[in-house]
Amino acid sequence: MAAYLLLLIAVLSRVVPHAPWWSFTAVTGSLLYFGAKRPWREMLAPLAALITTDCYLTVFRYHGYSIRWDSAFSWGWYLAAMLLGAALLGKRVTFMRGAAGALLGPTSFFLVSNFGVWACGGFGAYPHTLAGLAACYWAGVPFYRNDLLATSLVLAVALGVPALLRRTNSQRAQEALAGK
Repeated sequence: MAAYLLLLIAVLSRVVPHAPWWSFTAVTGSLLYFGAKRPWREMLAPLAALITTDCYLTVFRYHGYSIRWDSAFSWGWYLAAMLLGAALLGKRVTFMRGAAGALLGPTSFFLVSNFGVWACGGFGAYPHTLAGLAACYWAGVPFYRNDLLATSLVLAVALGVPALLRRTNSQRAQEALAGK
């Protein structure tokens, strides 16, 4: 249930109007968490929800007339993020694995999505040169920073709070057994 709640928060964090400089969404963290906590047969739900959100935003918020090819890079990454979550956090969750997810998730999205924008000529049609690719990545740095922060926060809450509760309950149980 928590994975679906986090998915809803991710969609709302993209759809609810906010200042453009904010660009702070729960997408990466929710996909990593979903991949870690839910079985493969359920992976279509977040994929469909986020693709639908992208289409809605493109048409209604950003007033685009059609979905561009670079969107396919992001959509493929959505699935890859769930795979990363399953691989890193599916079996055993540790601080290091959570930190790796918080770093690898946004970094992989930054690399994949900006490459897609450059390769498909979106957002100002960066020239298909090394300088154009560098300019495209440079333009994405503020979004990358915000994604790192958002993903770290989402994973800290989604993974850290349950771990803290388990630890607290375990200590209480040991104290009860010891007769304290």
